[in-house]
Amino acid sequence: MVPILLVLLLALVLFGAGFAVKVLWWIALAVLVLWLLGFFVRGTSAAGGRGRWYRW
Repeated sequence: MVPILLVLLLALVLFGAGFAVKVLWWIALAVLVLWLLGFFVRGTSAAGGRGRWYRW
């Protein structure tokens, strides 16, 4: 009984990790798109096109 429970627990953990990794990939893709938009839009900033859109 214990080995079956361990296998089911392992399957549940791996399924949860797979779902979390997929969600993290979508978040990373959204951040990349935002960064690229900021990179291309920064040329129209008030600082003569030489300013950075991020603070660091």
